[in-house]
Amino acid sequence: MPKVKETVQANRAIFITYTIVEKNGDLLEQNDIPIGYIHGCDSGLLPVVEKELEGKKVGDKVEVLVSPEDGFGAYDDDLTHTDDIENVPEQVRYVGAEVQMQNDKGDTRTFKVSHMDDEQLTIDGNHPYAGKTLIYTVRIESMRPATPVEVEKGRPEDVGPITIN
Repeated sequence: MPKVKETVQANRAIFITYTIVEKNGDLLEQNDIPIGYIHGCDSGLLPVVEKELEGKKVGDKVEVLVSPEDGFGAYDDDLTHTDDIENVPEQVRYVGAEVQMQNDKGDTRTFKVSHMDDEQLTIDGNHPYAGKTLIYTVRIESMRPATPVEVEKGRPEDVGPITIN
């Protein structure tokens, strides 16, 4: 009797490679070295992508169209702020610098310097993919049963936390 191939399902360690492109075709991210997650354990993989992987087998490739609503949300202009450069500490006067900001409720958010010229500097608290329609292409490289500790942590012991962002 031939062996039935295992499928992606809850509490399995799944190892994937992926690319993320904008709907217009611009490549945003690519990972050719397998990264792992525990399926069904809130591991950080977008739920819409995880749902499409359900029931697939090693070697399968899926392409998932991710709307801003299913991905990183709409772009929020209220999360950008421009100020005179002399009001900004020198150590963050470069594009890409990160600043932790806290609101009056105590919530924190990371803002990045997104634009700078001789007079002004702009910080942006939106996720870099906010407001974008994305196409995830994910290939299942391998899978195995997850240990109870891995299920609890939401990631395989032999791979760091998943960050497909």
